[in-house]
Amino acid sequence: MDVEILLVEDDPNDLDLTLRALRRKNVAQRIEIARDGVEALDFIFCQGEHQQRSIEQQPKLIMLDLKLPRVDGIQVLKKIKEDSRTQSIPVVVLTSSAEERDIRSTYELGVNSFVTKPVDFQAFTDTISQLAGYWLQVNQAPRASWIAS
Repeated sequence: MDVEILLVEDDPNDLDLTLRALRRKNVAQRIEIARDGVEALDFIFCQGEHQQRSIEQQPKLIMLDLKLPRVDGIQVLKKIKEDSRTQSIPVVVLTSSAEERDIRSTYELGVNSFVTKPVDFQAFTDTISQLAGYWLQVNQAPRASWIAS
């Protein structure tokens, strides 16, 4: 079964809230979790424990935090968007940062959307379900066969 969302989040509380929001709204069932930038890159580029995956089987959406251990979200985004095999995967930065330099640098690297995590639980839940709903149900994603190998 293909993964619908790769959720890259190191904060256990934010991870739990995001998963609860996705499951509560029944937007996505197949979610892969990466708790740092290395785990995310291993999954995306089929390395380490994910080397048996095919690079053509990419998630329909990557939800990416910026402040990650080992490799930060900016570097993860850069590697995704500079590789022709992965550059068309939609990436939504979902972070607590609202710093202009983070917003500017992620858009310069090709992020599809930048969202600051709402503090209020209901607003957070609504935001997550709207994001996932748009990218998984409304947006027409590129087919794996269109992605250069």
